[in-house]
Amino acid sequence: MQDHYNVLFLCTGNSARSIMAEAIMNYRGKPRFRAYSAGSHPSGAVRPEALRELQRAQLPSAEARSKSWDEFAQPGAPDMNFVFTVCDNAAKEVCPIWPGQPMTAHWGIPDPAAVQGTPEEVQRAFREAFVSLDRRIGLFLSLPLQSLDRLAIQKEINRIGQQ
Repeated sequence: MQDHYNVLFLCTGNSARSIMAEAIMNYRGKPRFRAYSAGSHPSGAVRPEALRELQRAQLPSAEARSKSWDEFAQPGAPDMNFVFTVCDNAAKEVCPIWPGQPMTAHWGIPDPAAVQGTPEEVQRAFREAFVSLDRRIGLFLSLPLQSLDRLAIQKEINRIGQQ
């Protein structure tokens, strides 16, 4: 393996889960990891509840934006080492062909944007999604990537997605 990795988090709308994952990875994984996020059908706006979770965790959110995964399938886009889907819809969709054959895994997280209820219940759902993503990213970052072969890494990132 190498000493710098690009990671792409995918979700359908790219408005909450993938945005939070991108920010967590960019903060916790620097300087070895650079994260990006995108959606198959981006909503065009980041959910304010997701931005509140980033602010609560004191993570940068100024550059957060909802964008299409097409940006990362274009010539000149960064080559991805890892691609993680964080919602069920994106996991079932036909993804673009990513140059360089990145390792992929599904890390399904319940959609906090789908929660109906009081503002407190909605914010709790966003908090739970953030905590789950933070835990999985922490586990991923603890993997000794330099000493594992590709098959072992694939097994481990799949295992993390089941936690």
